[in-house]
Amino acid sequence: MSRKPWELAFTAEPVEVASLRRIMRLHLGIWGLHDITDEAQLCVSELVSNVITHVGHGTPATLAVSLRGTHLRIEVHDPDTRALPVLRDASTGDCEDGRGMALVDAIADRWGVLLRPDRKITWCELATKLTTPTGHVDAPSVVRAEALLRLYAAAAHSPRGTAAGVLASAVAEETVIAVITDFLHWLQAHGRDTDDMLDRAQMRFEAEHVALQRGL
Repeated sequence: MSRKPWELAFTAEPVEVASLRRIMRLHLGIWGLHDITDEAQLCVSELVSNVITHVGHGTPATLAVSLRGTHLRIEVHDPDTRALPVLRDASTGDCEDGRGMALVDAIADRWGVLLRPDRKITWCELATKLTTPTGHVDAPSVVRAEALLRLYAAAAHSPRGTAAGVLASAVAEETVIAVITDFLHWLQAHGRDTDDMLDRAQMRFEAEHVALQRGL
């Protein structure tokens, strides 16, 4: 799966935080990284709130998201190279809602600040369950679907014979449901819309059924 880095310019205002959280959830869903969505959204909230509180309302900023190996990297860029984030006790109330960078420090694997001539980059990284940056989350259901895909591909290039009929007759209804479920997990892991896939499969089935009926 291709997971290209992306970035989004925004204005540092409290009203923007909810929108940025939604965008983060959407992108992580497309990337198949549902398991770290909540943590990523919290990091976005805190990094943006840090800019609002310590740099100022209305500051032009940028959210940048990418994969560094198998870690999700979240960056917030702002133009103030003097107001550096400081890790404080979450109970001091120094930041909006009293958590500040302490929450980022608690849930991220690592975080830091980079200074550039024209901007500051506050970043954090979250571990994913990916085995490779372009792979998928190593869930059992997805692995089973991958194996079925390879089996199906091999069967599609084999001469037709009685084995296919024997196999079809041996497949019970619950097994078929389990296979479909695994494929739905596989589609979701690869960022596909499962409802759209089901609709397309149903349309193809109905079209082929009509064609067969007309051929009788």
